[in-house]
Amino acid sequence: MELIESYREWTELQAREKNIVLFVKIDNCSVCEGLLPQIEPLEQDYTIPFYKVNVSKVPEIAGQLSLFTAPVVLLFNEGKEYARFARFVPRDELIRRLDELVERGN
Repeated sequence: MELIESYREWTELQAREKNIVLFVKIDNCSVCEGLLPQIEPLEQDYTIPFYKVNVSKVPEIAGQLSLFTAPVVLLFNEGKEYARFARFVPRDELIRRLDELVERGN
């Protein structure tokens, strides 16, 4: 999972990629640290690129995406938000939505 370190990097990524999975975390968040190892292995099962961002370091992303809590997992399709999972992410539902994105891409 690649780290996004600036808002500019994020906007370029959105313009370049058809589908994106974005894991959003903040500093000192035990829920974020516990969820990340559950999300990272999914990257191996999908061709969709997975990224993570610490909005404590890149707060512009939180503002632009209207993020008020962490962790958040966002799925994007064609540059638009497709699904949002905040705080407690049901893994089965996330997998179902990832499968939908893959099907849409075919």
